[in-house]
Amino acid sequence: MKTILTEKELGLTIQRLSHQLLENHLSFQDLVIIGIQPRGIYFSDRIVQQINEQIKPAKITYGKLDNTFYRDDVRQGLHTLNQTDMLFSVENKTVILVDDVLYTGRTIRASMDALLTFGRPAKVELCILIDRRFSREVPIQADFVGRSIDTIITQRVKVLWKERDGKEEVVLL
Repeated sequence: MKTILTEKELGLTIQRLSHQLLENHLSFQDLVIIGIQPRGIYFSDRIVQQINEQIKPAKITYGKLDNTFYRDDVRQGLHTLNQTDMLFSVENKTVILVDDVLYTGRTIRASMDALLTFGRPAKVELCILIDRRFSREVPIQADFVGRSIDTIITQRVKVLWKERDGKEEVVLL
């Protein structure tokens, strides 16, 4: 096991990505942030919290999206059903999709399909904590990246969150 980001580095990375989002989207009027279930929501919760600390009053529209039924491997029974929490339309909005690890790109593809259930966005951007470069199966790339790493197919990247795992760090297994 190798540590990619310590707890302190993880916090700084989240802070940097939040500032990049603020810099690129000064007005959050037509912007929504959507965390991808299951593990992307811990990251998106932190991003939204950081931005809310910078913008007063907080104006962020925030949702959580489950893409289980849109996945190409749903019949294999590898994924558990999670809850979608989006009580708004994304019609003509800029959507920031947030997930913890970008690997093959299939999760993001499924999430974009699921997103269309809520309207047709004007633009979709992707914010990723860890980008596993050179592993794509579909042509997807992130607009905002915490850390890019090179891995081999047998390795796994695990993002640990206090709420779920009792500690915070990113490790390579």
